[in-house]
Amino acid sequence: QVSLVESGGGLVQPGGSLRLSCAASGFTFDNYAMSWYRQAPGKEREWVAGISTVGITTNYADFVKGRFTISRDNAKNTVYLQMNSLKPEDTAVYYCKARRFGFGTEYWGQGTQVTVSS
Repeated sequence: QVSLVESGGGLVQPGGSLRLSCAASGFTFDNYAMSWYRQAPGKEREWVAGISTVGITTNYADFVKGRFTISRDNAKNTVYLQMNSLKPEDTAVYYCKARRFGFGTEYWGQGTQVTVSS
């Protein structure tokens, strides 16, 4: 059974840091590129960052460049999102997604809430 479980969200003050994790199971993690998305209240879900199957290539949305870092540990079937210098506008539910290019297969986690507020 395929599962993506995010964790690490919470309440943090502006300028603070959080590290999100997404633990995968039920599929061959190494075959999937991983991404983080977020959805703020009243807004559409937006892409945040992505990482290739073996972690060589990473990409970021302009609004998180220099603040967020995506990484993965294929031995642990886990992808991470290190978030630094958090801003109130980073408040959202953060989701991870697994996608296998060329096969049309993708999976989503259930999301973890991140709230940046003083």
